[in-house]
Parts: sequence; C-alpha cells; structure tokens
Amino acid sequence: MKKTGITNLPLHYGKAPRWLFQRMIKLAREISIIIIEEFGPIELLKRISDPFWFQSLGCILGFDWHSSGVTTTVCGALKEGIKDIEKELGIFIAGGKGNASRRTPEEIIRKSEAAAITNPEKLIYASKIVAKVDNSAIQDGFQLYQHNFIFTKESEWIVIQQGMNTDNRYARRYHWMSFDLKNFINDPHKAICCDLRQNSILNMVAKESKTARETSVLISQEKPEKIIKEINSIQSLNMPKHHYVDINDINTKRLYKILLKTYEEKPINFEKLLYIHGVGPKTIRALALISELIYGNKPSFTDPVRFSFAHGGKDGHPYPVNRNVYDNSIMFLRNALKKMKIDNSEKNNALKRLYKFYSES
Repeated sequence: MKKTGITNLPLHYGKAPRWLFQRMIKLAREISIIIIEEFGPIELLKRISDPFWFQSLGCILGFDWHSSGVTTTVCGALKEGIKDIEKELGIFIAGGKGNASRRTPEEIIRKSEAAAITNPEKLIYASKIVAKVDNSAIQDGFQLYQHNFIFTKESEWIVIQQGMNTDNRYARRYHWMSFDLKNFINDPHKAICCDLRQNSILNMVAKESKTARETSVLISQEKPEKIIKEINSIQSLNMPKHHYVDINDINTKRLYKILLKTYEEKPINFEKLLYIHGVGPKTIRALALISELIYGNKPSFTDPVRFSFAHGGKDGHPYPVNRNVYDNSIMFLRNALKKMKIDNSEKNNALKRLYKFYSES
C-alpha cells in the first residue's frame, strides 16, 4: 500500500449521471467510515494513494474502469461523502477540478483550523510543489486540471492529481503521499503504473537529471544578461534529435524577467527554484537546454511511467449499473457499520476471522 505513481487513462468527456453520482457519494462515505473505524485515517490515505486500489475503488463505485473521469468522479464522491464528518473521521479533503483546484490553499487553511493544525503552511507548500513537479519538472504533454490534497490531523497527506493531453486523447493521473517521501525532486514517484509510455519528454526529477538540476540552479543565480547572451549565441546551433524545446520558441524578454527574479532570490536547490512564482515549464526547458548545450549536463528524456467490476459502469461496460444492487451495497455497508458500533469487539473479531479465511483460501 506504500506505492505511488502515475496512471494513464483514455480521455472521456461528460460526467456521471446524477442518479449514479448520488449513489457513489453514499457508497464512498460508507467505505471511508468502515476503513477508518477499523484501521484508522492513515490507512485510508495509503489505500487511496495506491493507483491500483484507487482504480478498484472506481470500479466498486460503478464508474468506468479505465476512463479519465474515474479520477475526478471518485475524488469528488469522497469529498462530498465525508464533508460533514471530516473532523470526526480525522481526514480532510481539499481541492478538486478546475477552479476548485486553485482554491486548494484556502481550503487547507480553513480545514487545518478544524484539524487543530497550527502550521498549515507546510501542507500548502506540499500541495504547490507537487503540482509544480508534475506540471513543470515533468513535461510529458499533460496539463494539470485536477488536484486533490487529502490530509490527516497528524499532517500526513496524499495528492491525487490529473493532467490532460488533448492530442493523444489521454489523461494521466499522478499519485503522491508523504509517507517515506525523502524529497520532491529525485524520483519522487515510488511506483509507476500504466500502459502508455511516451518518447522524448523532459524529466527533470529523474535520478539521471541530477547534474542538470544542479546546473539549472547555478544558471538561475547568474545575472540575466549573461544567460540571455548565451541563448542568443546558440540560436544558430542544430538541436538534438529529441527536440524537447526549440531555441526559437524561447521568449528572451519574458525569460529575462523570470531570471531577474531567480537572480534576486538565489534559490539554494532545484526544489526552491521550481517553487518560485513564475518559474514554469518554459523556464525549466530553457534552463535544461542551456545545461545540456553549454555545460554538457544532459537531463533525462525518459517517461517516468512504468506500470473486476462490482456494479458495472456508466457506459454499460462490462454491463449497465444495476441500481438495486448498488443501493443494497450502500445499505449493507451502512448496516454493517451500525452493527460494528453496537458490539465492536465481537463484530470486529468476526470480520477479522472472515478476512483471514478468504485471504488464506
């Protein structure tokens, strides 16, 4: 359950029917309560952060097993399902799709008060730097449009975010978690799970990009005039075959303003450089280009991707959602939770014995 990673999904438009989403909310609520009652809020975070478990949850909730919509819909159902009992459960969900993702810092601050977290700035930093890594440091052609930040009273957190690539009609989901995360910029994704791998992408958080990261930081500390002069001097050079950036696409006037900011702030490492407001994909590409062509420190161009149905799917695959079965599942879990609370020790022991029986059979 400690694995995090990236999942690729076909890009599907539209949304879940209201009748289905309302049931997804109820079922997601019951599943969350049961897991937290039995194992605690951190266990729920670990399960959600696992790409396979998350995908399985989408199937259990009755959504498409492989479409891009499973990410936003499952996260939305979880958030809506527990919104009135977050404090009691000890787990809080911020962010969402589109405009909701941009309000994540505000939500973290508000919900941190309910969680009695005195230093929400660390959580906000984690939310922002994770988005910066997947949108700027890993340039795989997927533009982030959905970001959910889920955290506990102990300030443990996970991130589920998704990017869109309209050219190949795929969406890519990125999973992060704070458990055992050593840093944000050196192979932070522990396990990558998907079927689609791309060529010639810029991956500045790969282990192989270490020297390119270090050089980029040094370049960002130089006077902007010197860097712009270097760029102008290489505009006539032939670019490498991977063509991750065209030298003529670099807007030197805009880049000068960003480099002036980095020169003044003097970032101490690549993570701090990446976090500076205004340092986006184009700035990172320009620094990587200079790092490779002038200083010979080549970054990685390897895609970081490495990689059952309970109620059917909304598109009718593998079969249409059976509403009666879905409602019965909600009632079953709700009743099971009530019975667990009535006689917690006896019922829990019975459930553990049942789990042991099936796991060993």
